Amino acid sequence: MELTVYNINGEDTGRKVSLKDAVFGIEPNDHAIYLDVKQFMANNRQGTSKTKERAEITGSTKKIKRQKGTGTARAGNIKSPIFRGGGRTFGPRVRDYRFKLNKKVKQLARKSALSYKAKENSIFVIEDFQMEEPKTRKCLSIVNSLKINKKSLLVLPEQNKNIYLSSRNLPGFNVLTASELTTYHIVNSPVLLFSESAIDVLDKSFSN
Repeated sequence: MELTVYNINGEDTGRKVSLKDAVFGIEPNDHAIYLDVKQFMANNRQGTSKTKERAEITGSTKKIKRQKGTGTARAGNIKSPIFRGGGRTFGPRVRDYRFKLNKKVKQLARKSALSYKAKENSIFVIEDFQMEEPKTRKCLSIVNSLKINKKSLLVLPEQNKNIYLSSRNLPGFNVLTASELTTYHIVNSPVLLFSESAIDVLDKSFSN
């Protein structure tokens, strides 16, 4: 599959870049995508929610009323969950939500997500560019020149502080390096913008 390379003004440079079928043209595996996105979201959960159960509540352990004959539910002490201020039944506990996922499954998921984007013609390639200083207006002009009116993700071959700072205030526009690209970012971005060199970096990461 070949894509046209555009410059930052949205003009055709006359060059084309070839996307490998082994990365952008496989039969997508939906379950692999689901697992990888699930792991990404689980790994980002703090898991710090905690409520006190009846054993952790400070209070008297004296039986507050007789067992039978009151017409209400039996209760042992004031820490019972049926009373206000008592312990919570089956409340959340501090836990780690992370789980392991094999590298080959993660790689398959990323290839599947990229293949979906390629089939949907949601991938654009722009020539490599630099910014001497952070300019949000310049970054906005690139998006407007390519006529992108959707949430988009710019993928660079390596970190570029000026480009990152220039895009930080643009709603719905994100910047990542090719090594940071995950299945979640691919699926969560309707449009992918690849700089020309980022395609080579991505191909090398999948070949290793």
